[in-house]
Amino acid sequence: MSDTKTKIKLGSAYDREGDGDVLLEGKRTPRPSDAATLILVRRDAEHPRVLMGKRSGRHTFMPDKYVFPGGRVDPQDSRVVAYSELNKRVEDRLRHQTRRLPRAFAMTAIRETFEETGLLIGRNAEMPRRAPEGWQRLYDMDIAPCLKDLKFIGRAITPPYRPKRFDARFFMAEAEEALIDDRPPMDGAELSDLQWVTLKDALDLDLPNVTRFMLGEIEERLEKGEDQGPPFLRWTRSGHTTDRI
Repeated sequence: MSDTKTKIKLGSAYDREGDGDVLLEGKRTPRPSDAATLILVRRDAEHPRVLMGKRSGRHTFMPDKYVFPGGRVDPQDSRVVAYSELNKRVEDRLRHQTRRLPRAFAMTAIRETFEETGLLIGRNAEMPRRAPEGWQRLYDMDIAPCLKDLKFIGRAITPPYRPKRFDARFFMAEAEEALIDDRPPMDGAELSDLQWVTLKDALDLDLPNVTRFMLGEIEERLEKGEDQGPPFLRWTRSGHTTDRI
């Protein structure tokens, strides 16, 4: 993958006040909402590809930006029946500085990916008739979400000068292992122009800085196969901070 190196530096992970997003002025900064994102990687071509889509221009948070599927955590996500659970190392890292159950973040990433792309991360299994809110369609299809294939690769908190703030956990999964079948992704109200792109081509899209940073994390993992711990990007009193969980 030497010809697709992104060479992304840690400082580029943080958004800037002039990046086209809406700024908050004269109001108290909101508390970040928990969120989760899933980065699906395909290796069935010469270079690995990731699934990305374009956010609607109507959004006040990252309008018209290309992102990975994801969204806000719903309290009901932690109650979903699973085909398999997270491995212990991933679970332990997700417990860092949160009271929320680790599986809730992974379930959110799976649910949001289904809602925004139509892709299924799970296996066929007989499911209960009644589902937690937001999960009835998957339950009706007898699809049980699989968590074992999800790797926790990063966490980022939106800076305090934004009107909408998220404490997002980023997961990565191999598409050939995680997806139930090879159906194509489908555009929806949240994401359009869904496409599988190489890491090099992804950098030519209009990306949030944190997304650009995570592409660098993916490249490092794919190239070296090393796990140095998920980076944790956040704002502190001394400014932007990056460390590893």
